[in-house]
Amino acid sequence: MADKIKLGLAALLVIAGIAGFYLLQGSAMVLRVVSVLAGLAVAVAVAWLSEPGRRFAQFGRESVVEAQKVVWPSRKETLQTTGVVVAFVVVMAIFLWLVDAALMSAVKLLMGRGD
Repeated sequence: MADKIKLGLAALLVIAGIAGFYLLQGSAMVLRVVSVLAGLAVAVAVAWLSEPGRRFAQFGRESVVEAQKVVWPSRKETLQTTGVVVAFVVVMAIFLWLVDAALMSAVKLLMGRGD
């Protein structure tokens, strides 16, 4: 129950920060942006204190560790793969254009409007 209250308070703090942006309409833009950022910062701090917030932070840390384990392709591999994809797209575009042109000619012939 306490976690739900904390998350509700965090949501209200975000809303308050956004409301501050609009309520300070006559003020400098910096002050308005600081209002939103402050609301978000305090909301994150409150949410962090809840169990779901701690689980989310742990998930984020584990995600970073998993992303570091990924073997990313080299520049050469990336360029080669991109080249193959681009070539395939060009070939398919030409093929589909030819099929479309052939079907259009066939339909025109069937309708008696042959060129």
